[in-house]
Amino acid sequence: MSRASLDKDPREVAAMFDGVAAGYDRANSVMTFGFDRRWRTTTAGALDAREGERVLDLAAGTGVSTEEYARDGAWCVAADFSLEMLRNGRDRGLPMIAADALRLPFADESFDAVTISFGLRNFVDTKAALVEIMRVVKPGGRLVICEVSTPTFAPIRFVYRKIVLRLLTWLGRRAASNPEAYGYLAESMLTWYDQRSLGEVIASAGWTKVEWLNLTFGAVAIHRARKPEPEQPPELT
Repeated sequence: MSRASLDKDPREVAAMFDGVAAGYDRANSVMTFGFDRRWRTTTAGALDAREGERVLDLAAGTGVSTEEYARDGAWCVAADFSLEMLRNGRDRGLPMIAADALRLPFADESFDAVTISFGLRNFVDTKAALVEIMRVVKPGGRLVICEVSTPTFAPIRFVYRKIVLRLLTWLGRRAASNPEAYGYLAESMLTWYDQRSLGEVIASAGWTKVEWLNLTFGAVAIHRARKPEPEQPPELT
């Protein structure tokens, strides 16, 4: 597996997630002490998917988040680069499709919203993926990202980096079907953007009204943005 701080080979990333797919949801719950459920609920609230809307859950894994977003009647599709992840979630009865975030197999302006939970940092080119995601979102549509981030309080940040991540990696390796993959995942957390830096990347991709909400002291953050509405020509008087 390539080091997380270097360019990511999409085939290696997909193979890694194929290898952890069987126990991925269980390992996540163990690693996060059950906080993953709370983060999904908060992300669903930020997404605010409504009946009649079309929502793309990208890097959806087994679709556990997609299932959450669909509860209020929105039509939600789970998309992931890992076929094994999708296979392990097929019993959920959700529409699922294998997809590369840099070349999404959807028409322009197909969705009212796109959401990504703990997957953006695994894309080979973050900005290019955000640009491609914008293509498939309707004008005025929403982007909601839940991702690891940087604790805002220095003592908590120190404990998080020096102790918590090591503990999470150890727990993940004990609970996972492919223990070696969790070394990569822990390193990817350390090398990821902080809240403001990710917000700037999102804005540089063309999204507007970028904002974020810290969860669990900032160890996780939800970023939300909008696709710009087309400018209306001035009315003649």
